[in-house]
Amino acid sequence: MQTTSPNTRRPEQAPSDNTSPRSHRARTLALAAMSLGLGVVQLDITIVNTALSSIGTSLGGSVAELQWMVTAYTITFAAFILTAGALGDRLGAKRIFIAGFAIFTLASLACVLAPSAMFLIAARAVQGLGAAILVPNSLTLLNHAYADPKARSRAVGIWAAGAAVALTAGPFVGGVLIALVSWRSIFLVNLPIGAAGLWLAWRYAGETPRLAQREIDLPGQLAAITALGALAGALIEGGALGWSHPLVIGGFAAAAVAGLLFVWREARAPQPMLPLSLFGHRLFALSALVGFLFNIAFYGLIFVLSLYFQEVNAWSPFATGLAFVPMMAMVLPANLVTASVSERLGAPQTITLASVITAAGCVALLPMTPGMSYWAIGAQLVVLGGGLGLLVPSLTSTLLGSVEKSRSGIAAGVLNVMRQTGSVVGVALFGSLVGRDNAFIAGAHASLVISAAVLLAGAVAIWHGRGGTMKGRRRP
Repeated sequence: MQTTSPNTRRPEQAPSDNTSPRSHRARTLALAAMSLGLGVVQLDITIVNTALSSIGTSLGGSVAELQWMVTAYTITFAAFILTAGALGDRLGAKRIFIAGFAIFTLASLACVLAPSAMFLIAARAVQGLGAAILVPNSLTLLNHAYADPKARSRAVGIWAAGAAVALTAGPFVGGVLIALVSWRSIFLVNLPIGAAGLWLAWRYAGETPRLAQREIDLPGQLAAITALGALAGALIEGGALGWSHPLVIGGFAAAAVAGLLFVWREARAPQPMLPLSLFGHRLFALSALVGFLFNIAFYGLIFVLSLYFQEVNAWSPFATGLAFVPMMAMVLPANLVTASVSERLGAPQTITLASVITAAGCVALLPMTPGMSYWAIGAQLVVLGGGLGLLVPSLTSTLLGSVEKSRSGIAAGVLNVMRQTGSVVGVALFGSLVGRDNAFIAGAHASLVISAAVLLAGAVAIWHGRGGTMKGRRRP
C-alpha cells in the first residue's frame, strides 16, 4: 500500500487510505486475502472427513492412522496459534501471514503428492502450522486496515461469514471432488486459493508496526506441543494397543508432566503465551471450558459419522458429503439468529440452550444401527448443526465480554486454542472407541453418550457461572 511523504501531507489531513477510492479498493482486496486465509483453514477442517475411507483404501491406513490425519492438523493448529500471533506482533502481521499462507499451500501440495499414510500425516501437521499462523494474523491485519469501528465490524462479519461458508461447504465439496477426480483433489483445491491469497496479501495488505519488545515463549510452546501430542497419541493408540499398554500409559504420563510444566512456565513467564490470569474470571474460564467440551462432541462425532457412512453403510464419498450438507447448512442461519436470541435470553443462557439442544441430538442418534436409513438420522444431524451455529457466536461474545478490550485479542486466541484442543481429544478418543475390532456400533454409541454427557456438563457449568465477575475488575 502506498504511503504519502511527510513533506507533502499536512499534519491535520486525514490519511489518504481512509478517503481515496484506490485505498478503498485496496482494503477490499486485502479483506479478500484475509477471508481466503481463514476460509481455507476452515475448509480443511471438514473436507478431509469425506475422504477418510478413500485415503485408507489408497494408502492402506488403519483407523488409528486416519485419526492421525485429522488430529495432526488440529494439534499443530491448537499448539502454535498463540505463538503465531505473538510472532506477528514482533515481526509484522503481513510478513507472518504471507509466510503462513506459503507454508499452508506448500503443505497442501505435499498432501497431494503423499506416497504413504505417514507422509500424509506429516504434511497435515505442517498444514496445521500454516493454519495457526493464518488465523490470528488475518484478524490483526483486518484491525489494522479498518480504523473506523463500523467498517471494521462489517469487515470482520464478512471474514467470519466466509469461514462459515467454507466450513459448511467442506463435506459436499470434498464428496464432489473425490467422485470426479480422487481424494488428492481435496488438497489440490488449496493451491489456487493459496496463490490468490498470497498475491492479494502481498499486493494490497498493509504491514503492521513491529513490537520488538514482544517476546516469544519458546519453553511454553515446547511444553504445549508435547502435552497435546502425547495426549492425542495415548488416546489414539489406546484403542489399538489397549489402555493398559506401557506405551499408552507412558503417553498419558508424558502429557500430564508436560501439561504441568506448561502451567508452571506460564505462571512465571514475563510474557506468557497463555496468560493464566485470564482464568481468574469465572465466566471466561467457563466459556473456554464449554468451547473445549463442545468441540470434543461435535468434531469427534463428525469423524465417527464419516466412518459410519462409508465403512459401515458402504456409502460413496459423494453420498457422505451430501449426508452432511443439511447439518452444516444449519450453521450459517443459526449464526444469523443468535444475536436476537442472545438479546432476548442473554448470551450465557443461549450457550446453555445450544448445548442442551446438541445433547438432545446426540441422544436421538443412539438407535443408530448398520444400514440405517439416512431419513431416520437426518433430522438429528440438522439439530447438531443448529446447535453449533447457535453456540459459537454467543460463546465468543460471552468470552470477549468477560475481559478488558485491551485483552480481547489474546482472549479470542485462547478460545481458538481450547476449541481446537477439544477437536484433538474428540477425534482421538472417539476414534479409539470405534476402531476396536468388530465394535464400531458399540463405540459409536459410547461416543454419543460421552458427547451428550460433556455437553450437558458444559450447559450446567455456564448456567451456574453466568454471574461471574473479573477479580479486581472495576464495575461501572
